[in-house]
Amino acid sequence: MKLFDGGLAPNPRRVRIFLAEKGIDVPLVPVDMAAFEHRGDGVTARNPLQRLPVLEFDDGSVLTESVAICRYFEERHPEPPLFGTGALGRARVEEWNRRLELNLLASVAAAFRHLHPAMREWEVPQIASWGEANKPKAEAFLRILDARLSENRFVAGEAFSIADITGLVAIDFMKPARIALPEGLVHVRRWHAEMSARPSARA
Repeated sequence: MKLFDGGLAPNPRRVRIFLAEKGIDVPLVPVDMAAFEHRGDGVTARNPLQRLPVLEFDDGSVLTESVAICRYFEERHPEPPLFGTGALGRARVEEWNRRLELNLLASVAAAFRHLHPAMREWEVPQIASWGEANKPKAEAFLRILDARLSENRFVAGEAFSIADITGLVAIDFMKPARIALPEGLVHVRRWHAEMSARPSARA
């Protein structure tokens, strides 16, 4: 199998971090998104949405969507468990991963896509007001996350999970989106420092 990878883009990075935490080595096929290679025939034939990452199996079939790809590897390599353990544990990871996707990563991505000059040819039309509207949405959710982390070492509880990966990638993506981490979020800052220090964060 091989993984079509998009470099610094958030979703490809989520999968690389997940694989690093699992200790799984999958050959990468670099795709230069800055050169619009993800819109070329090679990626389009594998994913008509023209999004990365794309996991291609040896028989030529493909799997898309970052969490779906991670779930596949979780089933094949259950240790360490990154989707939680037990009925409630797995549900808690799902709950917080979705919250982070919908309320933080999506808002940060919208700000980046609609405000960054480099995205002018990507996001047509670029709607600056929508980009600006998403900044306070991200900041508001970070306060909720800070309260959560005041009582838990990790986002979904006491064990590292895919929710922590999503949160790390989302907060790191705030820098190119030009969103400053609000002052006073001591628990988010503590958690982010710990997540950034994990070897997988460099994947």
